[in-house]
Amino acid sequence: MDSISGVGVLDKAVGVLRSLSTEGPLGLADLQTATGLPRATAHRLAVALEAHGLVRRDGAGRFCLGFELIAMGRAAAEAFPLGELARPALVALRDSTAESVQLFVREGDDRRCVVSLQSPHGLRWIVPEGARLPLGFGSAGHVLMDTRRAGRSGRATTQWVESVEEREPGVASVSAAVLGRDGAVVAAVSISGPVERLTRQPGKHFGAAVVDAAGAVSLAIADFQI
Repeated sequence: MDSISGVGVLDKAVGVLRSLSTEGPLGLADLQTATGLPRATAHRLAVALEAHGLVRRDGAGRFCLGFELIAMGRAAAEAFPLGELARPALVALRDSTAESVQLFVREGDDRRCVVSLQSPHGLRWIVPEGARLPLGFGSAGHVLMDTRRAGRSGRATTQWVESVEEREPGVASVSAAVLGRDGAVVAAVSISGPVERLTRQPGKHFGAAVVDAAGAVSLAIADFQI
């Protein structure tokens, strides 16, 4: 396992948590496979995390995410109100377009889904809230890779970015940047769904609506330090 922070034991412990987050409950052998850690190391870290309530064991004795993470997640959400502030504009976008809507933030070289609203259509693209996706693929990722979007006058501006079958076959999306007061990109509002409905030019059909929603979110967070 490559070190990200420079603190090897911390990176390995986070790797255990991420494996349990993506794979679900795991026995020791499966946890070892998922993390790529030696068996003794995987066991030692899982037991240590269990002592802190970050990992627990289910009825079958498998390791799974601990309940202490719920409290931490709630505290993090309260300190980072972006999702709550953005939700009214996102709901309006979902209702007006009848397509799935997401709000993403950047986390290093990835993006995290903060809010996910599902399309009422039976055929739809689902991104679970909390999902971590690659930054370099998909319209939202491209938006988040641009750290600033300000015009020559210094006034914040935004535009849509589209993606067709870039990350997943049959899926199209269009996204726009949520901007902070300084013009920096804070998040990305995205619409995604099947190509047969969004077409191969999703920006032509939904770009303006996504830009308007991103602008509404930018206004909603203007009075907060995000």
